[in-house]
Amino acid sequence: MVGRLIFALLAWLALTGSALALDAVAVPLDERTLDLTPTVDFFGDPSPRIQVSTAPGADGIVRRIEVRAVEGGTSGAYWAVVALVNNGDRQIDRLLVAPHYRLPGSGLLWPDLGASRIANITPSQGFAPEPQASPDADVFNITLDPGSVVTLVIELRTPRLPQIHVWDADAYKDTINSYTLYRGIVLGISGLLALFMTVVFVIRGTAMFPATAALAWAVLIYLLIDFGFWDRVAATVPGQDQAWRAGAEVFLSGSLIVFAYTYLHLSRWHVRYSHLTIGWLVVLTILAGIALLEPPIAAGVARFSFGLTAVLGFGIIVYLATHGYDRAIMLIPSWMLLLVWTFTGWLAVTGNLDNGIVQPALAGGLVLIVLLLAFTVMQHAFAGGVAIQGPLGDTERKALALTGAGDIVWDWDVVRDRIYTGAETETLLGLESGTLEGPARAWLEVLHSGDRDRFKTALDTLVETRKGRISHDFRLRCTDGHYRWFHLRARPVLGGDGEVLRCIGTMLDVTEERTAEERLLHDAVHDNLTGLPNRELFLDRLGAGMTRAKAEGSTAPSVFVLDVDRFRNVNESHGLAVGDSILLTISRRLARLLKPQDTLARIAGDQFAFMLISETRTERVAAFAESVRRTLRAPITLGENEIFLTASIGIAVDDGRHTEPQELVKDAEMGTFHAKRLGGDRIEAYRPALRQHDSDLATLESDLRRALGREEIKVLYQPVVRLEDKTIAGFEALVRWDHPKLGRIPPDDFIPLAERTGLIIPLGLFVLDRAARQLAEWQEALGRNIPLFTSVNISSRQLLRHDLINDVKNVLVRSNLRPGSLKLEVTESLVMENPEYTAQMLGRIRDLGAGLSLDDFGTGYSSLSYLQRFPFDTIKIDKTFVRGRHSSSRKVILRSIVQLAHDLEMDVVAEGAETAADEEELFDLGCEFVQGFLYGQPMTAAEASRLIFRPASRKDHDEPVPA
Repeated sequence: MVGRLIFALLAWLALTGSALALDAVAVPLDERTLDLTPTVDFFGDPSPRIQVSTAPGADGIVRRIEVRAVEGGTSGAYWAVVALVNNGDRQIDRLLVAPHYRLPGSGLLWPDLGASRIANITPSQGFAPEPQASPDADVFNITLDPGSVVTLVIELRTPRLPQIHVWDADAYKDTINSYTLYRGIVLGISGLLALFMTVVFVIRGTAMFPATAALAWAVLIYLLIDFGFWDRVAATVPGQDQAWRAGAEVFLSGSLIVFAYTYLHLSRWHVRYSHLTIGWLVVLTILAGIALLEPPIAAGVARFSFGLTAVLGFGIIVYLATHGYDRAIMLIPSWMLLLVWTFTGWLAVTGNLDNGIVQPALAGGLVLIVLLLAFTVMQHAFAGGVAIQGPLGDTERKALALTGAGDIVWDWDVVRDRIYTGAETETLLGLESGTLEGPARAWLEVLHSGDRDRFKTALDTLVETRKGRISHDFRLRCTDGHYRWFHLRARPVLGGDGEVLRCIGTMLDVTEERTAEERLLHDAVHDNLTGLPNRELFLDRLGAGMTRAKAEGSTAPSVFVLDVDRFRNVNESHGLAVGDSILLTISRRLARLLKPQDTLARIAGDQFAFMLISETRTERVAAFAESVRRTLRAPITLGENEIFLTASIGIAVDDGRHTEPQELVKDAEMGTFHAKRLGGDRIEAYRPALRQHDSDLATLESDLRRALGREEIKVLYQPVVRLEDKTIAGFEALVRWDHPKLGRIPPDDFIPLAERTGLIIPLGLFVLDRAARQLAEWQEALGRNIPLFTSVNISSRQLLRHDLINDVKNVLVRSNLRPGSLKLEVTESLVMENPEYTAQMLGRIRDLGAGLSLDDFGTGYSSLSYLQRFPFDTIKIDKTFVRGRHSSSRKVILRSIVQLAHDLEMDVVAEGAETAADEEELFDLGCEFVQGFLYGQPMTAAEASRLIFRPASRKDHDEPVPA
C-alpha cells in the first residue's frame, strides 16, 4: 500500500512540474542592478500548471504553491522560478527586466532572434508584479517588504530566458536614456551615410556607389531593428520581429558580397568570380523568402555567409594587392577592421564574450566600418580612379580626350600678352610653379637659341594672318641645362572684329621620339660596332672635302683604305666575339692618330678608311701611313695570349681628275688589294698601272664562270687512314682549278673570289656531285659491306641556302650510296655564326642519310658547350694541335678532345700527320683516323683507285691498303 502511494505521488509531481525549495537571492537596497540569470531555475517541459516549493521564509517554513498558465492553453507554458529576499528594514521597489533580444549568446547557425519572454509573474506573497510598457524588454514592477522572502513563478513564452535583471527604477531609466542617445547618434550617422552615398550614386552613376549605398542602407535597417525602432516604422508587435531581423541579416550579408564584387571589379579578373557571386546571391535571395517561414535558418546561414565573405574577401584583396591592383591596396585597412569586427561578433554570438556593452559596441563598429568603406570609395573616385560613365557632353568628351592623350594645355592671351601652360611643363623642366606664365617674350629665355626666331616668327605670322594653325617643334631648357623637345599645335581664336584674341592649343613632350629619331639617323650613317662613320657618311664627308678643296684652291684630302691581313683566320680561330673585340680595339688605336679635322670610318668588315686633311705634304702623309702600320703591328692581348696583326694600306690622293668621291676610294682600294697580293703588311699608293691588275681580277672572275663548263675544275682526293690497321678508310674531296693560261690556281686564290661573286654555289654542287659519283663507283667495286667514305667541304653560302637540302637529296638519290658514307664537312667557325639555324639544317641533312663532320675542331671557344646540340658523327681535329709539339698542354688537349668525342659516340679524324711519330702518338691517344702528307698528297680519282685496289701482296708495310 505504501509503495503505491509513493508511486502515485511521483507521478503527480512529474505531471504538475513540482520542484524543491529554492535559495533566496538577497536584494540590496543600495545596488543599481542585480543579475538573476544564474539563480533562475528552469523547468524544461511545458505544462499548463506548476507546483513549486517556496524559499524558506523568516520562520523557516517552506510552503507549496500551485500556479496555472495564463497564456499556455492546453499545451501549457514554460516555467522559471526565482526567489528574492529583503534583509533590510525598508521596503524595496524594483524593476524585473528580461530583454527580448540579446546578440551575445544568441548562437551562430540556429540563432535566437528574440521574442517577448515573460507572459506573467506570480509571487508567493503580496501583490502580483505589474508589467511596464517597453519596446525591447519585458519589464515588471516588484515590491519587497522588509524581511520578506518572495518566490516568483515566471510563466515564459519561449524555452530560453537569455537574461533577467533586477533594476533600480531610476538607474534603469538613466541607462535607457543613455543608450537611447547613443543609438540616436549611431542611427543618425548611419542614415546620413546611406543618404549621402545614394546622392553620390545619382550624381556619378558608377557601379561601386550603388553597391556602397546598398551596404549603408543594409546597416541602417539592421540597426533600426536591433535598436527597437523598426517596430514603430513597420507597426509590429514588440518582440515579434524575428522575420524582419533575419531578413536584415540576409540583406546585410548580400550587400557585403555585392560591394566586394563591384568595388574590386572582380569580373575583369576571371569569369568564375562572376559565376560564384551570382550563385551566392541567388542562395541569399532564396534565404530572404525562407526568413518569412523559418527566420532562425535564414539568419544562421546569413551569419555564416557574412563571416565567409569577410575571410575569402580578405584573401582575394591580399592576392590582388600583391599584383599591384590599387583598389585592393586601398581597401586593406578597412577590410582588416571588418575581420576584427567579424571575429568579435563570433565571440559574442557563441557566448565567449558577454557583457552589457558588447551589442552596442558592435553596432557602432559596424557603422564605423561602413563609413571607412565609403571614404575609401570616395577617395578612389575623386582621385581619378573612376571614369565618368553614362552620356557625355561634347565639352566633357573633349576634356577627357585631352586628359587621355596626355597633352599639355597651351594658351596665349594675345590682348594681355600672357602665356599660360599646364603645370606639367614646369614639372618636366624642373622649374618653379608659374615660371612659364607671363608675356611671350619671357619664353625666349628658356627656348633653345636655335628655336627662338622660328618660335617668334610663327606667333607673329599667326596674329598677322588671323588664320592657319601652328605646328611647331622647339626645345625648352631644363634647370640642369639639358633641353627637352616639345611639339606645339595651336590655332587662333578671333573676336567680333576679326582680330586674334587668343591662341590656344596643346603641347606634347616629344623628347623620346626626337631622341629615337636622332639615334636612328646616327645608326644609319655609323657603324654599330665601333661607332665610326660608315661608308655612306665617309663618302659624304669626302665629297664635301673635295668640293671645298676645289673652291678654295687648297690641297685635296688624302684617302687611306686599310685592310687587316688574315683577319678571317682570327674569326675562325678565336670566334666572332673575339673578332669584334679586336676590331673595336683597332678602331680606338686608329682614332688616337687623327686630328679633329680628319675622318676615320669603317667601310667593310675588316676595312677602315681615313680622310686625311691635317697633313698635306707628301712626306708627312707617308709618315702618317707608316705610323698607322706600326700601330696595327702592336700585339693585342687576349687573355694569356697575344694576337699579332698586320694591315695592307692603300693610299690615293685627289689630283683633280676625280669627279666623285667613290672614284677616289676605289683607287685607294686598288692600292690595298695590290698590297695584299704582295704579302700584306705594306703600304701601296695608287698608280694607274694598278687598274690593269683590277682588270685582271675581272678577267679571272669571267674565266671562273666558264671553268665549270670547260672541265677546268678538278676534284682531287686525299686519303684518310684507319690507324688500327693502316687501311684506307676514305678520302677528303679537294677542289683545284687548272687554268689554261695561268696553270693550276690554288684554292686560296679563287675560293674567296667565288665566295664574293656567288660562284661558290655551282662550284660546291659540282664538287659534291662529282665526289658522290666517284664514291658510288668505288663502293660498287668493293662491295657495300666495306666501309669507305668521302668528305666534302661546305661553304657558308651553301649552308645558308635552303636549296642545300634538295641538292644533297638529289645527289644521294642519283648515287645510291651507303648511308652516312658521303660526309659533309662544316667548319666550327661556320657553325657558330648561327647555331640555331645551323642545327636545324644539319639535322635535316642527317635525316637524308648524309654523314656530318665538324672540321677544324678546337679553334673556337663555344664548341664544347654547343657540340652536343649538333648531329655530327665525326670530329676533325685541327692540324695546329697535331703539329704543335712545343706546347706542353697540346697532348692534354688532344686526349681531352678524343675522350669527349668518344663519350658523344663520335669518330675522330686528326689532320696534319706528317711523321711516324705523329702517327704513333695519335694511335696511343685513341684516335681512329688520321689524314696528312704522311699518307699521300691530294690525288686524282684514278690514282686513288689504284691505291684502293692495289693487291695486298705488293703493299709495303707502311703503305695503307683498302679496308
